[in-house]
Amino acid sequence: MSLYVVVGFGPAGAATARLLAGQGHAVRVVTRSGRSPEPGIEHIALDATDGERLAGAARGASAIFSCAAPPYHRWASDWPPLASSLCAAAEATGAVLVMLGNLYGYGPVAGPLTEQLPLSATGPKGKARAAVWEQARSLHEQGRIKAVEVRASDFFGPGVTDGGHLAARVVPGLLRGKPVSVLGDPEAPHSWTYLPDVARAMVEVAGEERAWGRAWHAPTEPPLSTREMITRLGAQAGSGPVTVRRLSPAILSVASLFSPLLRELREIRYQFDRPFVTDSGAYEAAFTVRATPVEEQVKATVEWWRERLATTG
Repeated sequence: MSLYVVVGFGPAGAATARLLAGQGHAVRVVTRSGRSPEPGIEHIALDATDGERLAGAARGASAIFSCAAPPYHRWASDWPPLASSLCAAAEATGAVLVMLGNLYGYGPVAGPLTEQLPLSATGPKGKARAAVWEQARSLHEQGRIKAVEVRASDFFGPGVTDGGHLAARVVPGLLRGKPVSVLGDPEAPHSWTYLPDVARAMVEVAGEERAWGRAWHAPTEPPLSTREMITRLGAQAGSGPVTVRRLSPAILSVASLFSPLLRELREIRYQFDRPFVTDSGAYEAAFTVRATPVEEQVKATVEWWRERLATTG
């Protein structure tokens, strides 16, 4: 049994912590507010930007999983101190730093996204995410820390709620047979990364020394358009076909005046206005975790949302 520290308890942090606990490991979760303990998981309240205190919480840990993220509209200001603290804790303890990343750092590109592409984002959120990994990678290459990043496309699956494009804005209405509105072109091919696969990949690379020092794309099923995913969700739910409406740029502009989230989404509109395809072949050639078949993803997601809505309304 090993000790692992998970920073953040959003969808990815919770999935990772529970996976590790299910494997019999001791898990310590760090969040600002803390939570009640659950089987195999200790929750502690700690500001993760305090590198010294974070290092104390991670003493003796085999790995630190970075699954926290600042509020979407504060990435540019809040990511640097969080990233520096995570790196400092990894250096002080010798624990492997396993970072959860996304694809923003590449910026708009033509063709499938691979790990060999440069991090050439020009927007503030893309630059912030790229800088987080570049800092960790540089320290790894200097021999000061051990670091690896797992990059995922848009999260999908049980546990994904407000932050998912196929989650709270889509599934509850779909289950009631109501029309749904989506960002971008609903016909454009898009990669959706299943949340449990992200957790499994992060746990796998934590114990694989040959994975360290670089970024990997989490195993992801071949792309499907937003409309196709909604069609599959509707079929699984038994609600039948529903109307899929594209949010017009005019409506989005007006709504963004009142919603910080929608305002920030303008930077990554390119991900939904044209094909956005992730290539996870490098990971699949090197390691054992594979993407869950999309049929299983859809079934589990619908069941999870039904249970959630039955208890929350």
